[in-house]
Amino acid sequence: MSKRCYYEVLGIQRNASEAEIKKVYRRLAMKYHPDRNSGEGAAEAEIKFKEVKEAYEVLSDSQKRAAYDQFGHAGVDGAAAGAGGFGGGGASFSDIFGDIFGGGREDGRQQVYRGADLRYNLELSLEDAVAGTMVKIEVPTWTQCGTCSGSGAHKGSSVKICGTCHGAGRVRLQQGFFSVQQACPTCHGSGEVIENPCPACHGKGRVQKTKVLSVKVPQGVDTGDRIRLAGEGEAGEKGAPPGDLYVQVHVREHPIFTRDDASLYCEMPISFTRAALGGEVEVPTLNGKVKLKIPEGTQTGRMFRLRGKGVKPVRGGPQGDLIVRVVVETPVKLTTEQHRLIEELDQSLTGGGSKHSPNAHGWLDKVKGFLKDVGL
Repeated sequence: MSKRCYYEVLGIQRNASEAEIKKVYRRLAMKYHPDRNSGEGAAEAEIKFKEVKEAYEVLSDSQKRAAYDQFGHAGVDGAAAGAGGFGGGGASFSDIFGDIFGGGREDGRQQVYRGADLRYNLELSLEDAVAGTMVKIEVPTWTQCGTCSGSGAHKGSSVKICGTCHGAGRVRLQQGFFSVQQACPTCHGSGEVIENPCPACHGKGRVQKTKVLSVKVPQGVDTGDRIRLAGEGEAGEKGAPPGDLYVQVHVREHPIFTRDDASLYCEMPISFTRAALGGEVEVPTLNGKVKLKIPEGTQTGRMFRLRGKGVKPVRGGPQGDLIVRVVVETPVKLTTEQHRLIEELDQSLTGGGSKHSPNAHGWLDKVKGFLKDVGL
């Protein structure tokens, strides 16, 4: 099977720059990397990954590229397959993907590792989540050492280049026909050696400390939302950039309201006399009480919408509504006189037939029809 043109594999022009080749390779290699593909398409992705890698091994090396441009695949046969990403003039596979899969990036001659991201769980009341607020949090973390300013070296002393790897942070091991690179065992990949460590951080360049941060909680956040504080995560070792802090929001359960996106819901009990006669009742909202008109003859379960009394979504959009569901409350612990009055009322209502209780009579008619159909 004939090989595809390397320029076609990467989808670039023949006059593409080294930076463009590297950029395209990173994108395609991430797309087809075996760690990111599983299931039915795994085999095809692996083939494309090897094809992309082989093309990059040739086109990233100026000598191999020149030979390929002049003689095609015949000019570089064996060069790409044997390189394996460890030798040659092009950047190695680990150089390209250190910051994607390994967490580090090459900065000059030494490996610099960004500090870890942190997560903080923040509990809020519904009122604070809806209105927005400013809160102070305490975060235990690694921070840059103030004594050595993150260098890890004792004040007045300096950091020296590692004598084993000569500052590269990696050493090359020969294993038969193959050349393998790994982190330097002396400096552990940093490329530097601290002979006189800082007494405060013991050469780490960072110390453990509890930071107090002010977090601005935007209006309308909900459970599951995250607030990112850039650079407030763990400090990196030996002056490396810090990670980020992600504040995870959790809204506590409210005794009155429940929330569904921009809408608020609540149940409100009303007396059976208010439900029968109608009138005005006071309804609580997050911004105070409002008047709600109850029509005469209101039944349990009826919904009333108070527009604009809900939540302003954090990602934009109109203000939500407050939905009030009324529950007609049956009176309890009646006195003898109250019993007598209700019995009189019941007799009066029964005498009116279906006029006073249309739902009950309609339901009884359905029951009678059902029993007749089943022969009971």
